[in-house]
Amino acid sequence: MIVRMIVHTLLWLVGMGALLFGAAGTLAWPNAWWLLLEMGVLSIGAGWWLAVTDPALLAERMSVFGQRGQSRFDRVFMPCAAIGWTAWLVLMGIDAVRVRWSQVPPALSVLGALGICVCIVFTLFVFRANSYAAPVVKLQAERGHRVIDFGPYAVVRHPMYAGAILYLAGMPLLLGSWLGLACVPLLVAGIGWRAVLEERILAAQLDGYAAYMRKVRYRFVPYVW
Repeated sequence: MIVRMIVHTLLWLVGMGALLFGAAGTLAWPNAWWLLLEMGVLSIGAGWWLAVTDPALLAERMSVFGQRGQSRFDRVFMPCAAIGWTAWLVLMGIDAVRVRWSQVPPALSVLGALGICVCIVFTLFVFRANSYAAPVVKLQAERGHRVIDFGPYAVVRHPMYAGAILYLAGMPLLLGSWLGLACVPLLVAGIGWRAVLEERILAAQLDGYAAYMRKVRYRFVPYVW
Protein backbone atom coordinates (compact mmCIF):
# COMPACT_ATOMS: atom_id res chain seq x y z
CA MET A 1 0.00 0.00 0.00
CA ILE A 2 2.77 2.45 0.94
CA VAL A 3 4.76 1.70 -2.21
CA ARG A 4 1.67 2.19 -4.33
CA MET A 5 0.98 5.49 -2.55
CA ILE A 6 4.51 6.74 -3.19
CA VAL A 7 4.36 5.76 -6.86
CA HIS A 8 0.92 7.37 -7.19
CA THR A 9 2.22 10.60 -5.63
CA LEU A 10 5.35 10.71 -7.78
CA LEU A 11 3.36 10.18 -10.97
CA TRP A 12 1.03 13.02 -9.94
CA LEU A 13 4.01 15.30 -9.31
CA VAL A 14 5.61 14.37 -12.64
CA GLY A 15 2.36 15.27 -14.39
CA MET A 16 2.16 18.61 -12.58
CA GLY A 17 5.80 19.32 -13.35
CA ALA A 18 5.36 18.52 -17.03
CA LEU A 19 2.48 20.98 -17.30
CA LEU A 20 4.17 23.74 -15.32
CA PHE A 21 7.62 23.54 -16.89
CA GLY A 22 6.20 22.86 -20.34
CA ALA A 23 4.08 26.01 -20.14
CA ALA A 24 7.01 28.00 -18.71
CA GLY A 25 9.32 26.80 -21.47
CA THR A 26 12.17 26.22 -19.03
CA LEU A 27 13.21 24.14 -16.04
CA ALA A 28 14.80 27.22 -14.46
CA TRP A 29 11.80 28.02 -12.27
CA PRO A 30 12.81 27.71 -8.60
CA ASN A 31 9.33 28.37 -7.23
CA ALA A 32 7.86 25.48 -9.21
CA TRP A 33 10.57 23.18 -7.87
CA TRP A 34 9.76 24.34 -4.34
CA LEU A 35 6.08 23.63 -4.96
CA LEU A 36 6.77 20.10 -6.18
CA LEU A 37 9.16 19.44 -3.30
CA GLU A 38 6.68 20.71 -0.72
CA MET A 39 3.83 18.76 -2.27
CA GLY A 40 5.94 15.61 -2.46
CA VAL A 41 7.10 15.70 1.15
CA LEU A 42 3.72 16.62 2.59
CA SER A 43 1.70 14.25 0.39
CA ILE A 44 3.93 11.25 1.04
CA GLY A 45 3.99 12.06 4.75
CA ALA A 46 0.19 12.33 4.83
CA GLY A 47 -0.17 9.13 2.81
CA TRP A 48 2.18 7.28 5.14
CA TRP A 49 0.13 8.45 8.12
CA LEU A 50 -3.06 7.24 6.45
CA ALA A 51 -1.49 3.88 5.62
CA VAL A 52 -0.86 3.36 9.32
CA THR A 53 -4.04 4.87 10.79
CA ASP A 54 -6.72 4.27 8.13
CA PRO A 55 -5.62 2.08 5.20
CA ALA A 56 -9.20 1.75 3.96
CA LEU A 57 -9.43 5.51 3.47
CA LEU A 58 -6.03 5.59 1.77
CA ALA A 59 -7.27 2.94 -0.66
CA GLU A 60 -10.33 5.09 -1.37
CA ARG A 61 -8.17 8.19 -1.90
CA MET A 62 -6.04 6.34 -4.46
CA SER A 63 -8.99 4.88 -6.36
CA VAL A 64 -9.96 5.96 -9.85
CA PHE A 65 -12.29 8.91 -10.37
CA GLY A 66 -14.92 6.86 -12.21
CA GLN A 67 -16.37 4.35 -9.74
CA ARG A 68 -19.40 2.14 -9.29
CA GLY A 69 -22.00 4.00 -7.28
CA GLN A 70 -20.55 7.42 -8.08
CA SER A 71 -23.26 10.01 -8.62
CA ARG A 72 -24.08 10.97 -12.19
CA PHE A 73 -23.26 14.65 -11.77
CA ASP A 74 -19.86 13.78 -10.26
CA ARG A 75 -18.98 11.65 -13.29
CA VAL A 76 -19.33 14.84 -15.33
CA PHE A 77 -17.78 17.16 -12.76
CA MET A 78 -14.52 15.26 -12.27
CA PRO A 79 -13.36 15.31 -15.95
CA CYS A 80 -14.34 18.98 -16.19
CA ALA A 81 -12.37 19.69 -13.01
CA ALA A 82 -9.34 17.87 -14.47
CA ILE A 83 -9.52 20.00 -17.61
CA GLY A 84 -9.83 23.18 -15.55
CA TRP A 85 -6.91 22.15 -13.32
CA THR A 86 -4.72 21.48 -16.35
CA ALA A 87 -5.58 24.82 -17.93
CA TRP A 88 -4.89 26.59 -14.62
CA LEU A 89 -1.40 25.10 -14.31
CA VAL A 90 -0.60 25.98 -17.91
CA LEU A 91 -1.84 29.54 -17.42
CA MET A 92 0.38 30.02 -14.37
CA GLY A 93 3.43 28.71 -16.19
CA ILE A 94 2.86 31.10 -19.07
CA ASP A 95 2.06 34.05 -16.81
CA ALA A 96 4.80 33.69 -14.21
CA VAL A 97 7.73 32.64 -16.42
CA ARG A 98 7.20 32.52 -20.18
CA VAL A 99 5.81 36.04 -20.61
CA ARG A 100 6.31 37.36 -17.03
CA TRP A 101 3.08 39.29 -16.82
CA SER A 102 3.06 38.91 -13.03
CA GLN A 103 5.56 40.02 -10.40
CA VAL A 104 4.60 38.57 -7.03
CA PRO A 105 6.69 39.72 -4.03
CA PRO A 106 8.78 36.92 -2.44
CA ALA A 107 7.03 37.41 0.90
CA LEU A 108 3.70 36.50 -0.70
CA SER A 109 5.27 33.43 -2.29
CA VAL A 110 6.36 32.31 1.18
CA LEU A 111 2.81 32.98 2.40
CA GLY A 112 1.51 30.80 -0.41
CA ALA A 113 3.81 27.94 0.59
CA LEU A 114 2.57 28.28 4.16
CA GLY A 115 -1.06 28.15 2.99
CA ILE A 116 -0.40 24.89 1.14
CA CYS A 117 1.24 23.39 4.24
CA VAL A 118 -1.62 24.45 6.51
CA CYS A 119 -4.15 22.98 4.07
CA ILE A 120 -2.51 19.55 3.97
CA VAL A 121 -2.00 19.39 7.74
CA PHE A 122 -5.61 20.47 8.29
CA THR A 123 -6.75 17.76 5.86
CA LEU A 124 -5.21 15.17 8.18
CA PHE A 125 -7.58 16.34 10.92
CA VAL A 126 -10.44 15.93 8.45
CA PHE A 127 -9.29 12.40 7.59
CA ARG A 128 -8.99 11.55 11.27
CA ALA A 129 -12.61 12.54 11.82
CA ASN A 130 -14.06 11.17 8.58
CA SER A 131 -12.99 7.79 7.27
CA TYR A 132 -15.49 8.16 4.41
CA ALA A 133 -13.75 11.15 2.77
CA ALA A 134 -13.59 9.55 -0.67
CA PRO A 135 -12.45 11.59 -3.69
CA VAL A 136 -15.77 10.99 -5.46
CA VAL A 137 -19.37 11.53 -4.41
CA LYS A 138 -20.98 8.21 -3.55
CA LEU A 139 -22.71 6.41 -0.70
CA GLN A 140 -20.28 3.93 0.85
CA ALA A 141 -22.80 1.46 2.25
CA GLU A 142 -20.26 -1.38 2.14
CA ARG A 143 -18.09 0.56 4.60
CA GLY A 144 -20.94 1.42 6.97
CA HIS A 145 -21.20 5.02 5.78
CA ARG A 146 -22.63 7.29 8.49
CA VAL A 147 -22.93 11.01 9.21
CA ILE A 148 -19.84 12.61 10.73
CA ASP A 149 -20.76 15.55 12.95
CA PHE A 150 -17.73 16.01 15.22
CA GLY A 151 -14.30 17.58 14.90
CA PRO A 152 -14.11 20.02 11.98
CA TYR A 153 -17.51 18.73 10.79
CA ALA A 154 -19.10 20.33 13.85
CA VAL A 155 -18.06 23.73 12.48
CA VAL A 156 -18.70 23.45 8.72
CA ARG A 157 -20.22 20.76 6.54
CA HIS A 158 -17.31 20.57 4.09
CA PRO A 159 -14.08 21.22 6.01
CA MET A 160 -11.90 19.62 3.32
CA TYR A 161 -13.26 22.01 0.69
CA ALA A 162 -12.77 24.88 3.13
CA GLY A 163 -9.14 23.91 3.59
CA ALA A 164 -8.72 23.58 -0.17
CA ILE A 165 -9.28 27.34 -0.48
CA LEU A 166 -5.90 27.86 1.22
CA TYR A 167 -4.32 25.42 -1.22
CA LEU A 168 -5.90 27.04 -4.26
CA ALA A 169 -4.80 30.51 -3.16
CA GLY A 170 -1.38 29.31 -2.05
CA MET A 171 -0.35 27.74 -5.34
CA PRO A 172 -0.49 30.85 -7.54
CA LEU A 173 1.15 32.93 -4.81
CA LEU A 174 4.01 30.46 -4.49
CA LEU A 175 4.35 30.19 -8.27
CA GLY A 176 4.16 33.97 -8.71
CA SER A 177 1.04 34.30 -10.87
CA TRP A 178 -1.56 37.01 -10.32
CA LEU A 179 -3.60 35.56 -13.17
CA GLY A 180 -3.62 32.20 -11.43
CA LEU A 181 -4.81 33.88 -8.25
CA ALA A 182 -7.55 35.67 -10.19
CA CYS A 183 -8.91 32.26 -11.23
CA VAL A 184 -9.31 31.09 -7.62
CA PRO A 185 -12.85 32.50 -7.11
CA LEU A 186 -13.98 30.52 -10.17
CA LEU A 187 -12.35 27.35 -8.80
CA VAL A 188 -13.96 27.89 -5.39
CA ALA A 189 -17.32 28.41 -7.09
CA GLY A 190 -16.82 25.07 -8.82
CA ILE A 191 -16.24 23.16 -5.60
CA GLY A 192 -19.09 25.10 -4.03
CA TRP A 193 -21.42 23.88 -6.75
CA ARG A 194 -20.17 20.34 -6.18
CA ALA A 195 -20.78 20.69 -2.44
CA VAL A 196 -24.41 21.71 -3.02
CA LEU A 197 -25.08 18.76 -5.33
CA GLU A 198 -23.21 16.40 -2.99
CA GLU A 199 -25.48 17.47 -0.14
CA ARG A 200 -28.55 16.69 -2.21
CA ILE A 201 -27.28 13.14 -2.76
CA LEU A 202 -26.36 12.61 0.90
CA ALA A 203 -29.60 14.14 2.21
CA ALA A 204 -31.58 11.73 0.02
CA GLN A 205 -29.50 8.59 0.63
CA LEU A 206 -27.65 8.89 3.96
CA ASP A 207 -29.69 8.55 7.15
CA GLY A 208 -29.35 11.59 9.37
CA TYR A 209 -27.68 13.89 6.86
CA ALA A 210 -30.67 16.18 6.44
CA ALA A 211 -30.78 16.67 10.22
CA TYR A 212 -27.02 17.32 10.20
CA MET A 213 -27.51 20.06 7.60
CA ARG A 214 -30.02 21.75 9.88
CA LYS A 215 -27.62 21.45 12.82
CA VAL A 216 -24.50 22.74 11.02
CA ARG A 217 -25.63 25.70 8.93
CA TYR A 218 -22.48 26.66 7.02
CA ARG A 219 -20.71 24.80 4.24
CA PHE A 220 -17.25 26.36 3.99
CA VAL A 221 -16.84 29.41 6.23
CA PRO A 222 -18.84 30.05 9.45
CA TYR A 223 -21.22 33.03 9.19
CA VAL A 224 -20.36 33.44 5.48
CA TRP A 225 -21.58 30.39 3.51
